[in-house]
Amino acid sequence: MGAEYVLVTDSGCDISPEMLKEWDIGLICLAYLFTDDGVEKKEHEQPLAEFYAGMRSGRVAKTSAVNEDAFFNLFTPILEAGKDILYLGFSSGLSVTCENGKKVANALAEKYPERKIRVVDSLAASAGQGLFVYLGKLNKDNGMSLDENADALEADKLHICHWFTVEDLKYLKRGGRISTATALLGTALNVKPVLHVDNEGHLIKMTQVHGRKKSIRTMAEKLGETILDGSPIFISQADCMEDAEKLKEILKEEYGKDVNLITEIGSVIGAHAGPGTLALFFRGTER
Repeated sequence: MGAEYVLVTDSGCDISPEMLKEWDIGLICLAYLFTDDGVEKKEHEQPLAEFYAGMRSGRVAKTSAVNEDAFFNLFTPILEAGKDILYLGFSSGLSVTCENGKKVANALAEKYPERKIRVVDSLAASAGQGLFVYLGKLNKDNGMSLDENADALEADKLHICHWFTVEDLKYLKRGGRISTATALLGTALNVKPVLHVDNEGHLIKMTQVHGRKKSIRTMAEKLGETILDGSPIFISQADCMEDAEKLKEILKEEYGKDVNLITEIGSVIGAHAGPGTLALFFRGTER
């Protein structure tokens, strides 16, 4: 049996602080601000209903990664308590947060040579990262050592499927995911993109369909095509709980699948995807 270790993640996982505490997982938060006032807030400092109301009113949100000082301040007390660390980080394809965690882990490894820090880049986002963290919790609960857990998660991470759709294309346009012309034409024709996170951890547009109902059904179809037996299913929603419940209903009625958890998309992911974003996560044969 190896030394006791602590699972740590960041707020890119879109799992509430209360649930992460229940799972006995440490949390470090990314930050955001609205450009009209420039006041930086850590994720979870502002009610999400208020945040999305601000976005719907036209306010522009910008985000920032977890910096090295914050990682140092979180990791050091854990190491000084004689415990090791397994950090499961936000996709390096979307943020430098995980890279900053690696830098601090390497520096602290020299200062605390008797301790162990493993960093796993989830290549995941939102509750896809949350699902990855949940699997890490289950592994730990089942007695896996730190290295066994990290190795199992590394082997599994390209099976974490992400499927997203958005309500308003302007947020993807603002983030450079689609062109201005595509956004204008898509809005005029009521075209909704269906996106996923690829094997490099980037958000990629896979297809587009007409209307919100079709985009929700398309995500369900993707699950039906590739889900692995016994996979947990997570849904995330940004101020669109009714659509999340509709997706849950389709999965149950048409595919016989129960949803394990519906989470809220936090301020950092929401700043880029916008209110009305709906996402589905599960373990599949491939991303």
